[in-house]
Amino acid sequence: MKKGTVYFFTGLAGAGKTTIGGLFHKRLKARKNDLVLLDGDQLRRLSFNKASGYSTEERRAGAFYNFEMCKMLADQGIDVVLCSISMYNDCRAWARENIENYREIYVKATRETLYRRDQKGLYTSGTKNVVGVDLLCEEPERPDVVIENDGQETPEAIVDRLEKVLGLNVLEMAV
Repeated sequence: MKKGTVYFFTGLAGAGKTTIGGLFHKRLKARKNDLVLLDGDQLRRLSFNKASGYSTEERRAGAFYNFEMCKMLADQGIDVVLCSISMYNDCRAWARENIENYREIYVKATRETLYRRDQKGLYTSGTKNVVGVDLLCEEPERPDVVIENDGQETPEAIVDRLEKVLGLNVLEMAV
């Protein structure tokens, strides 16, 4: 059986990983059925996800849990789009080593952009345990793609470019 691909969109809160990853998923879903979208915030709320806190240890455990779930799905031939911060090198290294078709997409934005967007109020409210503020942020060491997302391109243009960089096109997906 052909294994699925895990497309991991990572970046700090407000960088655009969920927006871009969601649009990427929508486009792939129009071409294939064996595809799921997993979002870090939604996964955190699931009752069976016991590693759902906000400390560094709980975040790291949650990241490993999410990658193990992605591996399980990919091993069954299902493609996965995962949008999650998971800013720990050891977690991403495990995914790269254990998931056969793993693609890491780092969605990056400047601190000014993150503070300007701040949809959840994480950067300006004094909230504690925020990755990149008072918790360690380990930038990806070797992502497959880096997306600079400070507003110069629309999410649609970014996904157009991403599909080309990843070698995804309509003809390939139809086969």
